[in-house]
Amino acid sequence: MIPFLQAENLSKRWGELMLFENISFTVFEEQKVALIAKNGTGKSTLLDILAGKETAESGKVTLTNNIKIGYFEQIPKLNPDYSVIEEVFESENEKLKTVKAFELAIAQNNQEKIADISAKMDELNAWDIEVEIKQILSQLKITNLEQRVTELSGGQKKRLALAKVLINKPDLLILDEPTNHLDLEMIEWLEAFLAKTKSTLLMVTHDRYFLDRVCNEIIEMEDNRIYRYRGNYSYFLEKRNERIEMQKATVSKAKNLLRTEIEWMRRMPKARGTKAKYRIDSFYDLKEKASKQISEKSVQLNVKSSRLGNKIVEMYNVSKSFPGIRLIDDFNYKFERYEKVGIVGKNGTGKSTFLNLITQALLPDRGRIEIGQTIKFGYYRQEGILFDPQERVIDAVQKIAEFIYFEDGSKMSAGQMLNYFLFPPETQYNYIEKLSGGEQRRLYLCTVLMQNPNFLILDEPTNDLDIMTLNVLEEYLRAFAGCVVVVSHDRFFMDKIVDHLFVFEGDGKVSDFPGNYTVYRNYSLEKEAKQQTSARAIEKKRNEERRVKRIQNSPEKLGRRKFTFAEKREFELLESEVAELEEQKNALENLLNSGELPHTELYEKSKQLEELKTVLDEKELRWLELSEIE
Repeated sequence: MIPFLQAENLSKRWGELMLFENISFTVFEEQKVALIAKNGTGKSTLLDILAGKETAESGKVTLTNNIKIGYFEQIPKLNPDYSVIEEVFESENEKLKTVKAFELAIAQNNQEKIADISAKMDELNAWDIEVEIKQILSQLKITNLEQRVTELSGGQKKRLALAKVLINKPDLLILDEPTNHLDLEMIEWLEAFLAKTKSTLLMVTHDRYFLDRVCNEIIEMEDNRIYRYRGNYSYFLEKRNERIEMQKATVSKAKNLLRTEIEWMRRMPKARGTKAKYRIDSFYDLKEKASKQISEKSVQLNVKSSRLGNKIVEMYNVSKSFPGIRLIDDFNYKFERYEKVGIVGKNGTGKSTFLNLITQALLPDRGRIEIGQTIKFGYYRQEGILFDPQERVIDAVQKIAEFIYFEDGSKMSAGQMLNYFLFPPETQYNYIEKLSGGEQRRLYLCTVLMQNPNFLILDEPTNDLDIMTLNVLEEYLRAFAGCVVVVSHDRFFMDKIVDHLFVFEGDGKVSDFPGNYTVYRNYSLEKEAKQQTSARAIEKKRNEERRVKRIQNSPEKLGRRKFTFAEKREFELLESEVAELEEQKNALENLLNSGELPHTELYEKSKQLEELKTVLDEKELRWLELSEIE
């Protein structure tokens, strides 16, 4: 394999904090690699260095054969003066320039330009890339190509930046949290797109299903060391656990040997010191090895919730609309103790509005919402991080409470609580501006949970949290003695947490689905396939009725005409084509019913089957028409 990118002995410090030191690794052609590390260890900074956006204090990055890099950053840098189409097609590639001119001509409905540019599109053979670009823009919901970049929301800018990177088809794709601000439908599309792309891939993501289905290698950065796992996320979990157990065994063995060596050092006469220098050196090496801490730092979220009464939250005939859009229509529900509800739906269908209705930040247009007297909300918002960057970590927490009290009468100080959230004493007195994005989210989560809520509302809680923190948050939520309502695009997170889903279908309709996200998604695919089969059967029946009517009304109804040569040839060709299509259809149906296909392939094969059935129906209908001719 050709080494596309080589990082050698890279080191980077931010102020007094050493992010990473002397780390080395290689990314080879056609690999799809995920980088995993805890928040605050410099993942985004490392990607900036690899992409040439920042320099390391020491070490070097080598790119092979002048490969082209496409870099998707967490905070995209776009030109605010550009329109969407100008930003998307900002490239020296002649095909992309021609497609850009073609799309502008269509947007302006300039028929003369469309005709001229179409000829150039033919000349450059650019129609395939034009179709692919349209698919990418459509899937990422980028539709208004003439809108100014400065008018876009934060989420729209991220999708635009992602589309731009994908459209340019780089040799090496570097993606920093690409699934943030995408809805579930977009994530599934991107997952399938990256699984099929020929580009080499290096990415940071906390979406474990995404990682598992796209990547074939994982690089873990821990304690200034690099560990490689040649497999997906499931393989990584297994091998990482083995590595930690081996390290613990090594430390345990070193500690036993150290006890013997300590005794020897104490007894050793000074006159023998020079003769046993090698053993003294060995002693200090052993001491360092034995003192190594092989402990999995974890957030132990054991804050207990306030007592829940009999009445939780009750919603009666609730409706909410905004000008031109109906979000919730006549919704009824009574929350029960300890239930955990996930909320799914496309962007703009009312998910955030629903959360604001529950907390009474918004009032319904019709209906009523009753809140139990014992209910204490804890609301984790996407935009909720409002810390003063010049404030110290400990001060931000102490403003909420000096101590957290538990039902058994015990208490925990703000400092102890922060320690549980992986903020050691030396970090607690740092200024908040020095924290990474993930660390600030962890601090925000801490401030929400330490208020001792019994009804948690989590709006995209997984953004920017590392996988280790997510694992512990999931365990906490599963044991949480209160109600949980969560909006998340993280399918793994949803599958582990929720008992059922509120599905926002649009136009005010909200349905209650009994199951987690994967169960819902499989159900939706089956339902969609059945609807398409039914629609196809109806269309086939209509076509047959039209064919019969056409034959009855034709001049040849009393005496059939003979085949022309072309019709005879077409009829013979159709017989072989129909037989071949039937075989393909049966093979696909057997594959879909095998239960062995992964989720992404299941979706793709289902679409392929529907397309094949449509073609088969058309061929069969034409065969029937020709069979009426003698």
